[in-house]
Amino acid sequence: MHPAYFALVMATGIVSIAALFLEFHILARGLFWINLLAYAVLWALTLIRLIRYPAAFRRDLFDHNRGPGFFTIVAGTCVLGNQFVFLLENFTIAFYLWVLGGAIWLVLIYTFFTAVTVKEEKPGLEKGINGSWLITIVATQSVSILGALLGPSYGQNSQTWYFLMLALFLIGCMLYILVIALIFYRFIFFRLTPGELTQPYWINMGAVAITTLAGATLMHQSSHFLFLQEIMPFMKGFTLFFWAFGTWWIPLLFIFGYWRHIYKKFSFRYDPQYWGMVFPLGMYTVCTFRLSQVLDLALLMWIPRYFIYIALVAWAGSFGSLLYELTINIISHKTKGAAVSWKQEKIS
Repeated sequence: MHPAYFALVMATGIVSIAALFLEFHILARGLFWINLLAYAVLWALTLIRLIRYPAAFRRDLFDHNRGPGFFTIVAGTCVLGNQFVFLLENFTIAFYLWVLGGAIWLVLIYTFFTAVTVKEEKPGLEKGINGSWLITIVATQSVSILGALLGPSYGQNSQTWYFLMLALFLIGCMLYILVIALIFYRFIFFRLTPGELTQPYWINMGAVAITTLAGATLMHQSSHFLFLQEIMPFMKGFTLFFWAFGTWWIPLLFIFGYWRHIYKKFSFRYDPQYWGMVFPLGMYTVCTFRLSQVLDLALLMWIPRYFIYIALVAWAGSFGSLLYELTINIISHKTKGAAVSWKQEKIS
């Protein structure tokens, strides 16, 4: 089981929220129930893996390439919390999901960065970093966003609460600047094969998109936080800065995809990391919608109205591929079992 499989929950949740914002209400609720089931199944599989294969679990956690995938647990948990807020207005369950996501984030952020720093044997930059490292930013901003949505329920303590969410937002901003600089360096100065240009590189855009959404969400809640009103010009400029950079990424990522699959003829095959491509498309839709609202820029609203269809097609393709892969594996397993049984009967 790939550690980043909770990207399925991230992608399904954000596409559901995008559908809700653009008034596809039935679709939004359908995706919510699919996401709830996926979240429960993935937690069950994760706990089984932790209990049965603790050494492999620990090895993945401390690995430069697979370790960042565990942060999808945080992001998936908080995105599901956002669904409870927007679709059901259930702030109680959303709060418990925020506590769970925040606690896991706190453990992972220091465990992973400590492990990859102090370990004696380390891969070179060309092998040790990829787009999955940006999931650390996605997880950080997801905790900030859900916390900001829950802020009004804290009454007199909301000032402290919102200050913490603002601090998380800024931590995520700084982490993005650090990590994306290394990824850019890896892109430009090291050879990149089609097999290495995997789907998590779409998080290059997804991490900026969720950072934009975090800034826009804090601005949307600014009436509850006096300090945020004082730094509003900074928030507007900084959030728009990240949105612009995320928009810049989109054509380049499509060009990379063309180079990989059309020019280099790299085959399409389902991989759980494909959800790392669906999530940024849904997140860009949602962040642009929210940014258009808080900045009162109606000229941006046409983007989510059309981009939602790209996100839905990407989700449907990935989900269909998942079902196909599961069906093939089940049939293959039954066929092998029947063959073994027939051989045993023949021997008898």
